[in-house]
Amino acid sequence: MVFHYFYFMSQTKQTPISLSAIFNLIFQALKGKEVDYTAISIRKAIVLLAIPMMLEMIMESVFALVDLYFVGHLPNSGIAIQTVGLTESVLTIIYSLAIGMSMAATALVARRIGEKNPEAAAKAGMQTIVMAMSINIIISIAGIYYAKDILLIMGATNETAAAGTTFTRIMMGSSTAIMLLFLINGIFRGAGNAAIAMQSLWIANIANCLLCPLLIRGLGPIPAFGLTGAAMATSIGRSLGVAYQLFHLLRGNSALKIKFAYFRPHWEQIKSITSIAAPAIFQFCIASCSYIFLTELVASTGGEKGSAGFQTALRLMMFFMLPAWGLSNASATLVGQNMGAGHLDRAERSVFVTMKYMIVFMGIVSILFISCGSYFADFFTTDPQIKEVAIEALQILGYGFVLYGIGMVMVSAFNGAGDTWTPTKINIFSFWIFQIPFAYFLAKHLDMGPTGVFIAFPVAEVLLTIAAFILFKRGKWKKKVV
Repeated sequence: MVFHYFYFMSQTKQTPISLSAIFNLIFQALKGKEVDYTAISIRKAIVLLAIPMMLEMIMESVFALVDLYFVGHLPNSGIAIQTVGLTESVLTIIYSLAIGMSMAATALVARRIGEKNPEAAAKAGMQTIVMAMSINIIISIAGIYYAKDILLIMGATNETAAAGTTFTRIMMGSSTAIMLLFLINGIFRGAGNAAIAMQSLWIANIANCLLCPLLIRGLGPIPAFGLTGAAMATSIGRSLGVAYQLFHLLRGNSALKIKFAYFRPHWEQIKSITSIAAPAIFQFCIASCSYIFLTELVASTGGEKGSAGFQTALRLMMFFMLPAWGLSNASATLVGQNMGAGHLDRAERSVFVTMKYMIVFMGIVSILFISCGSYFADFFTTDPQIKEVAIEALQILGYGFVLYGIGMVMVSAFNGAGDTWTPTKINIFSFWIFQIPFAYFLAKHLDMGPTGVFIAFPVAEVLLTIAAFILFKRGKWKKKVV
């Protein structure tokens, strides 16, 4: 992406190509120096935002992969992998709430920053935190109390549910850290300071990588907690990341100057946030519930091995999907800030330039999954049955990646504009009306089992991308007022 930017600039004779210029741009992106993204070139703005955003999302995906790697080498790896996968599937509901709230925060903060009103941006960001925390406390308590029942509902065997209850309780109980990590990073992204968002995930992941083997296997006086240790390590790591975020928010060394008075509920602003956040939360809940249903469908038709193989493939897929999501988040920030500054044409151009970068990235990922799926699966499991299912899933899912990436950019653009209802309607059509019935038909009626579920993924993404492109070109999102 960086080299593509410099190639374009050299062809238009706008700047000379040099290694020092490339490294200076990368350093600027990682350092997080404040820039007016509504004034610099679109390509440079995308690179400055996308580098830390993609690294941030890579770090988020590392959480699941680190846990999967270590628990995959436990004695009862099938039970452990299934527990982690099923719990992560349930946690997607919390992810949906966090992401929906962060989308609202990004849209509002970006629009206010574009209007050159950082005080209003800070107030909007803090109000989203107040709202999100109030909701998440209820979910956390329910998750702790019903942990075993949740695993059973998701299709786990009694043995898996008994072994994984403590893991699920810790993960659900510490979901406040998940919520804040996503939400505060959304605030920073809206303000254009993606570097702090990236740095918080680096801190969280370094802690998780160090603590995971220590708490799972034990060392010296530290006992081996096994599967439970993975949950402990992840929760501690995310909490440290949140502490880093709060330090920078309260320090006031960025465009966002936080005052404790901003945390006092402001009902008019909460109403405005709700109008954006509610459909955004619903939007991601639609996708999450679809994943949950498909996960249960794989578990019921493929058994423990099929479920573990699918979870392995999903974790690997998300490792590459989350960086792509980071790239698409650049379009959300640029759309929001440029709309705030009144540059509607520039907002639209930002989306299509981001889309070009996405096609290149997702094309490479697609080739890797189709041709090297077996090597990826080998790294995470030694069970031949789990590996076979994972390889098949990776190869089938890989065919839809390019279109999935394009749709991801356009959905982010809608959300960045504050038009969260449009992608919500697209998700209802693509996932609930089409994907779930189609997967059920293939898996059950045609007796294709997990393979039928895998096929439903890329087919649904084709429909999502086509619908998103048509609605984006109609341009109603340009009239959205937030």
